[in-house]
Amino acid sequence: MNRRNALNRLLAGGFALGFPLQSLFPSPLKGRKKSGFFQVKKIAGRWWFIDPEGQRFFSRGLNHVDPASLRYEENGRIWRERYGNSMEKWLKTSVGPNLRAWGFNTLGWNQEVVTRGLTNHRHSRRFTYEEYQWLDMPYCHQLPFGEFHQWEAETRHPDFFSDDFVNWCDHVAREHCATLADDPKLIGYFYIDCPTWLHTRKENHWKGPLFDPSKLNTKAGRDELKRLATRYYQVTHDAIRRYDPNHLILGDRYEANEPLDPIILEAAGPYVDIFSFQDFREPVKHLQYWHNITGRPVLWADGSKKLTVDGKITAWNDARWYADILMQLQDNPGCVGVHLCGAYIQNKVRKKGLLDRQERFHQEQIDIFREIHRVNESWKRTT
Repeated sequence: MNRRNALNRLLAGGFALGFPLQSLFPSPLKGRKKSGFFQVKKIAGRWWFIDPEGQRFFSRGLNHVDPASLRYEENGRIWRERYGNSMEKWLKTSVGPNLRAWGFNTLGWNQEVVTRGLTNHRHSRRFTYEEYQWLDMPYCHQLPFGEFHQWEAETRHPDFFSDDFVNWCDHVAREHCATLADDPKLIGYFYIDCPTWLHTRKENHWKGPLFDPSKLNTKAGRDELKRLATRYYQVTHDAIRRYDPNHLILGDRYEANEPLDPIILEAAGPYVDIFSFQDFREPVKHLQYWHNITGRPVLWADGSKKLTVDGKITAWNDARWYADILMQLQDNPGCVGVHLCGAYIQNKVRKKGLLDRQERFHQEQIDIFREIHRVNESWKRTT
């Protein structure tokens, strides 16, 4: 189902009769503390993150920061000799200073893909509270409420209506949110990376999507999807709020290039603060579309393009492509940030990064990142 048909069907349901479409996507439930932590706020017609000091903040994040990329046989000496086998030293003397020097102001998501196959596709571990403190910059944290990512090949779907799911979500919140609840550097929590609500990929076609999209052809089916999605977002929201009343809920990172029905976002609306999207193709078009429908803040939470040189695709990020996307997203009054699917260091699986495995970087590309981030910061100050 394409987006135009989904929107037409929604309008045909009677919601166009005097009611703004945005009313379907109400703001999150009240009760969160309002000071000392990141918030979202609409100012003069534009959405912004607001930092703990009350200043407007446009998130320029880098995703995928994994130290294991410095522990291959051929480069392990760097980890031992340069950083003394110390995560603290690496974060304080390499990652943090470099990201700030290059104009990034957020760690978007630290986990990096480490195996990629039809039966095994996994990411590295999440950073701990202490590691975030050593990095000493704003960050987002992903919560493992479920494993129905579009790249996940090994586990069956959870039952959102079961006690097992409720108990698991409570454990996740106790383990993660109770630890991070008072950290002003935390922007908020992501959930699933590209959830398979209505689609599958070849890795997980065997288990199908969470919901059969053919059911959307009937009112009963649409109601069923609304109940399913509402249950999921309510249970996860409530688990977080039991242990952390402070931080934003950034929700799922939806795959913008796969089927995504507005019913899902309508269900999420009361329980998340922004809508987040992965998009490696047309983030400007898709984020504008979803902001227009919902009226809510949107985040380009993951996306990038590899640099092509002399007709050959390299392992470097294409900074000019990213710069062009960033400049256009500034014109979207709902966009609160951009997070580059980096990674920090190239590994042998993703094969893309700002640094190679010997910690060398592409000076021209880094200069472009630095300059576009300077331009974005100036734009933020004067907008």
